[in-house]
Amino acid sequence: MTILVGIDIGGTKCAVSIGTVEENSIKIHSKERFSTTSSHETTLKRIEDTLEQLMRRLEISNIDAIGISCGGPLDSERGLILSPPNLPNWESINVVSLFKNKYHVPVGLQNDANACALAEWKWGAGKGCRNMIFLTFGTGMGAGLIINGELYTGTNDMAGEVGHIRLENEGPMGFGKEGSFEGFCSGGGIEKLARKEVAKWLLEGQSTLICHSIEQSDQITTKKVGEAAQKQDPLALNIFKQVGEKLGKGLAILVDILNPERIVIGSIYLRQQDILEPIVMSILKNESLPTALSVCEIVPAGLGEEVGDYASLSVAWNILNKVTKNQD
Repeated sequence: MTILVGIDIGGTKCAVSIGTVEENSIKIHSKERFSTTSSHETTLKRIEDTLEQLMRRLEISNIDAIGISCGGPLDSERGLILSPPNLPNWESINVVSLFKNKYHVPVGLQNDANACALAEWKWGAGKGCRNMIFLTFGTGMGAGLIINGELYTGTNDMAGEVGHIRLENEGPMGFGKEGSFEGFCSGGGIEKLARKEVAKWLLEGQSTLICHSIEQSDQITTKKVGEAAQKQDPLALNIFKQVGEKLGKGLAILVDILNPERIVIGSIYLRQQDILEPIVMSILKNESLPTALSVCEIVPAGLGEEVGDYASLSVAWNILNKVTKNQD
């Protein structure tokens, strides 16, 4: 039995978990969440203390590996967090050395999209694939790439930034670029698109379940648009039609360039699959190479809404696997 520790460092919340792996299954035995502070010293000390508490609670004295998941930019080779937008004071913080020196086990660091890709590849919808793409499709749009049976991170950890691809010259702003993949296919992008469409719709004298007045339009969320779409609200369905078309275009680029076996999509796709899937597949059939599309499945995250819970643990599994292979 392999004992893994997962550490998730987010802009507002952190989490520490302990799980065990036997063959191809994982079980999370304990997990604690707490708020991230503005001081990296205070937050890291809280993480250390929490891990010690969990180990005592589970009566564990030895662990096999530690995985850390955090928003980028990162330097995974050197184990550095490089001042991500949601952690502005974390400049060149060597989190890997901190835990490696204390616990004397392999420690890995990956951005959250890569970590989720590893989790889906090992335990979720990507199990058994050699070539797989995971798309976050949550607050933002990022990708984790599994190529030839390994996580591909690129020359300096920038592989998978698919949200920056421009799909149209005009459109919602995402990743600092109008009309980008993230602009159309992310929580933030859908909210911007919906606010614009709702204002136009209401000015034409039509009603929508998304929002009852222009004054309330700044309170529109992706969740509200999704709930209205599930009730067959015409405007909400039209918004998701636009999102689905752009998602299909983005996927076609990935299918043609990377020729994956499977593309696994999380968050919003998971919740709105019944609406998005027919639109996406229609666009894919028109936009991508038939031979490449014929071997690629588009599926929702197999770990569902809990994929983030397994993400940092999968980083621990991945680094342990790497170290073991190198020793062999």
